[in-house]
Amino acid sequence: MATTIIMEPDIQQKLAILSEEAAEDVTEVPATQSIQQGIGHATGFVYNATQEGGAKTRLFKVLQTNACRYACKYCFTSCAIRRQRTTFKPDELATTFVSLNQQKRVDGLFLSSGIVPDANTTMEKMLATVERLRLREGYTGYIHLKLIPGASFEYVERAVELADRVSLNLEAPNQARLDDLAPDKEFASSMWGRLAWAAELMRRARQEGRRAARSLTTQFVVGAVGESDRELLDTVDRAHRELDLRRAYFSAFHPIARSPFSDMPAEDPIRAARLYQADFMLRDYGFSAADLPFDAGGLLPRDRTPKQAWAEMHLHEPIEINRASRQQLLRIPGIGPKSADRILAARRESRLSDISHLRALGVTTGWAAPYVLLDGRRAAVQLGLW
Repeated sequence: MATTIIMEPDIQQKLAILSEEAAEDVTEVPATQSIQQGIGHATGFVYNATQEGGAKTRLFKVLQTNACRYACKYCFTSCAIRRQRTTFKPDELATTFVSLNQQKRVDGLFLSSGIVPDANTTMEKMLATVERLRLREGYTGYIHLKLIPGASFEYVERAVELADRVSLNLEAPNQARLDDLAPDKEFASSMWGRLAWAAELMRRARQEGRRAARSLTTQFVVGAVGESDRELLDTVDRAHRELDLRRAYFSAFHPIARSPFSDMPAEDPIRAARLYQADFMLRDYGFSAADLPFDAGGLLPRDRTPKQAWAEMHLHEPIEINRASRQQLLRIPGIGPKSADRILAARRESRLSDISHLRALGVTTGWAAPYVLLDGRRAAVQLGLW
């Protein structure tokens, strides 16, 4: 009888497999130009992410395992897809990260995982990796840790204690859409409920002055199961209000070979760009979901930003820049929170009377000009050629 020998992948092979597949998880908001051109941010196992203040950081982005019990129709780790499966033991992964960090090749860790055999076992391994880094190796830098749907409260609590950011991918805006996308998963309790636990634990820790994760994020798959932009943004708006969600990420669907959705067309990445822009309106600009310019089908326009579309519908009279409140300034296309604050500061020194003054303050004047008055006069607008 012939003997079959199964070779366990070595550390380098595991690194290649589990870092490549981790790149599917979106960890930063791409610029519109990057979305249009399809520019990535990952180089091997290093993911060049942008921090809140704009500084760049290099994340070691990796899966604990690419094995998974679930048959999510869009996903690269789906149990329905035949592929090479491997798993990092906690000590292996911690040692690998420490080596990369000491070589100054990475600055932080983004750890996610497939789910096998169950949620708690998966989280145990992920937490064991992070505990070794924090408690044995003395690593105090940035860690983003994924929560596993359905994990027990004590595991969520420990993740919040150890990580700087925690997240859980909702994937779809509601149970009906999740049934089509990931039919084995449950939305209200095992996914939204775990985010709610994390949000409450973080709130309590802040009140009591204890160390805890600073932010909470989620991610959606866009365009695979017919969900509307309204459905997605209603859910995101609720998450901002109820969970203090720091950021929602939108991953435009692209088909994966041998998956149940392999023959479906890829979603237009510009749709994801518009969703990000609408989310900024909700989170940073004082708009509500009811303000957003959806069409009859619940979709945002693709040919202009949602803020431009809103202004075309509602800003029928120009706004005097020298008298406008911060909230009014934020309603004008081309003016964001930073440029609004610069305008308010500049007005205390002198009146703003020329479009060049706004340009110097960081305003996208081509978008703003039709909607503003400068010292009682309309700004000059460059007419299109056609």
